[in-house]
Amino acid sequence: MEFSESEVIEELRRIFTDTDSRVLVGIGDDAAVVSTPASKIAITTDMAVENVHFRRNWATAEEIGMKITAANLADIYSMGATPEHLVVAVALTGLESMAWIRELARGIEREAQKCDVRIIGGDIVRGPTVTISITAFGEVKKPILRSGAAIGEKIVITNLPGWSAAGLFLLHGRVNVSAVHPAHAVERALAQFRAPSVRYLDALALRGAHAMSDTSDGLLTQGLQMADASGVKFEIHSSLLAKHPEFADLSALADAVGANVWDWIGAGGEDHVFLATGHDLPGYEIGEVMAGSGIELVGVTQSPKGFTHFN
Repeated sequence: MEFSESEVIEELRRIFTDTDSRVLVGIGDDAAVVSTPASKIAITTDMAVENVHFRRNWATAEEIGMKITAANLADIYSMGATPEHLVVAVALTGLESMAWIRELARGIEREAQKCDVRIIGGDIVRGPTVTISITAFGEVKKPILRSGAAIGEKIVITNLPGWSAAGLFLLHGRVNVSAVHPAHAVERALAQFRAPSVRYLDALALRGAHAMSDTSDGLLTQGLQMADASGVKFEIHSSLLAKHPEFADLSALADAVGANVWDWIGAGGEDHVFLATGHDLPGYEIGEVMAGSGIELVGVTQSPKGFTHFN
């Protein structure tokens, strides 16, 4: 490919530049924010394509539905908003059973119910592969943007990223999963990839943050986006991440399968961990906001590698 996701987003931002005063936040954050006479509405869309984001032999239809729904809800929460409604569009090949379709819908509903959210409409079409697109709407009083980080603030996460990437590695790699130990770490990794457990309540507790993002594209990718948007540098310490209660299990799993744990933690994505900056925030501190630009994972010499959309 001749382009990256960030280059595509920047090009679209230029093309779709809008002077509508009702659009408070446009392309470039976790969700857009539109002002109405009664309130502010956060809006986001996520799409999942079969054999790119999910495989039917790796996850049940219910898990697939839960996973794509969680991605949308996490984006709404990362804006400091409260999700309220979902609109679901699905392309089906026509070869799916009604039981599989019913299970997919139940997965979407199950994840939505965790946040007391309603599915209110959508569309169904026929296509060459199963594609699921969900648009989420939520109300917000004061949006928390990626651009609000300031020098001297602490950087916190709600939980340790890397588990979903570990699950993908186990499924994608030629690994005899039954022979890998610790077994409980294997189970957690697979579960987090198939249907990540998002800590929505922890996101609510971070509404005092000055900047926040959902790490769906990886800790370092989202952190860099926040640093660039804020005109600062993010300094993340591997020594702090290594002290997280879940690190020992994740690191042991990486060692057992010959993987680099920092690839999973730094560049894995799809855990939907919330990354925030501010003062006296709840969560797990992993670094601080500094003068300068970019992002640095202190203590790791080799840049973590993981999933990118187009490279």
